[in-house]
Amino acid sequence: MAIFKNHTRYQEKARVLFIDMNSFFASCEQQENVAWRNKPLAVCGNHSNSVIIAPSKEAKLYGVKTGMRLKEAQALCPHIISVAPHSSIYRKYHIGVMNVLRSFADNVIPKSIDEAVLNLNEYELVYPDMHKLALDIKRAIQTQVGDWLTCSIGIAPNTFLAKLATDLQKPDGLVEINKENIDSILEKLDLMDLPGIAEKWNKKLQLAGIKNPKQLRHTSPEVLKKIMGGIIGYYWHYRLNFAEVDYYSNGYKSMSAVRTLSGIQRSNPKMLMDIFLSLCMKLENRMVQHEVYTKHITFYCSYVNGAKFDTYRHLSKPIQDGTDLFHMLIDKIAEVEKEKKTTIFTPQLRSIGVAVNQFIPDSNIQYELFDNQLRKNQLRKTVYSIKDKFGKDKLIKAVELRDEEVVKDVIGFGSVKDMYKE
Repeated sequence: MAIFKNHTRYQEKARVLFIDMNSFFASCEQQENVAWRNKPLAVCGNHSNSVIIAPSKEAKLYGVKTGMRLKEAQALCPHIISVAPHSSIYRKYHIGVMNVLRSFADNVIPKSIDEAVLNLNEYELVYPDMHKLALDIKRAIQTQVGDWLTCSIGIAPNTFLAKLATDLQKPDGLVEINKENIDSILEKLDLMDLPGIAEKWNKKLQLAGIKNPKQLRHTSPEVLKKIMGGIIGYYWHYRLNFAEVDYYSNGYKSMSAVRTLSGIQRSNPKMLMDIFLSLCMKLENRMVQHEVYTKHITFYCSYVNGAKFDTYRHLSKPIQDGTDLFHMLIDKIAEVEKEKKTTIFTPQLRSIGVAVNQFIPDSNIQYELFDNQLRKNQLRKTVYSIKDKFGKDKLIKAVELRDEEVVKDVIGFGSVKDMYKE
């Protein structure tokens, strides 16, 4: 069976399914603990200033949202249950859902831990009725993975419109977007209802006279290119006119690791540096797994008053080592602090993050004569291969030694590539 890839052809038939698990982390907790079912619940830390990772369907009815502080949620819903995140549980159910989807078709791509897309253009004789198939998938997830897990399924001619369809009816929705109803659906939406259109693009499009998604769909790709600056304008034309540019993703464009800080962490300089270093080590782990080096590193942070800061360093030589990454960013931050006469690491920090991009495959790395870097890199690979085989706690670097784990094993809503061996 050939795997379907991206294309710019007009695709008339609605045979792409997007599956969006409803309130996934919270639903997994309720699946594990029957006593929490039908009760407002929030997956978050254990203090009042914790950020809510995922509210349950019941909590959402009170206005509780992802990203809200627990104390804000408690003001809206005093009896809300707060539950610490359990990454191993979410992995278990994610893999269970993916196994169900793959029992229906080969052409499955997980888009995040709670989302996946199926392209069924090559299964027309097997599945002539997409609505019946969607209902079968819903039932299979509940009978084979967890009876408390529900999902919204969107059906459309491409991945983008199928994802948009899942947002139109939640929870447990089933919506189709096709050539007959697309304009009537789009004209009722705001531009920022489209996944990927934030305030920046909304302002530019509004200034150009494009007020809603229907108008965006019927604007020529050449005009959109001028408004949005480059190929992204063409992509928006393709998305809204039944071409496929979002199904297949070829590797990482960037990697990041971020941590929201507690009051104790942000006021303890040693703990703060330990967290910073741990984030760099996590990125080293991921780069080793995907056999890439980075030439561009970024540090970013936010403060409790809403202020943000970021700085970056472009490297003449690509790196992969987490301690090198840490020291280079520390040096860069020191330069900024000296130049601007300011302090970056203050007790007002809310979160810190590290990102890497501009990747180079490790097969392309050139080593200088007599450089011991080759041996260091081979050792790094060996360390992680041992960790993969025997467990991450069986062999650790000296810099990873801590009295306790600084950055706990977590899974966010972003890429799930690291959950699978490629």
